[in-house]
Amino acid sequence: MKHTLAITLSLTLLAVAAPQGASAACYADYKAKQDNPLKLHYGVAELTGACAKKAAKAELTPRLARDGWTLLNVLSVFGDDGLQERKESAGTYFLRF
Repeated sequence: MKHTLAITLSLTLLAVAAPQGASAACYADYKAKQDNPLKLHYGVAELTGACAKKAAKAELTPRLARDGWTLLNVLSVFGDDGLQERKESAGTYFLRF
């Protein structure tokens, strides 16, 4: 009886802990610019670090700079639930950077 109880308890603890170990996807929507001539774009990018605006800014600034873009601001960070509603607005800059 004790053995069965121990196994059941262990399996329950594993089931509860498993979702906490998996990290949810995180995205940021942002605005960026290029100069001479002035170009602006709105985009959506997947984040690999912390899911917070400050972390998104630090992660996106060098990514965008590699292609000559300057990050203007991070509008928001969100999960999978907000991804599809932003796809059309981001156009070619949807998950590009």
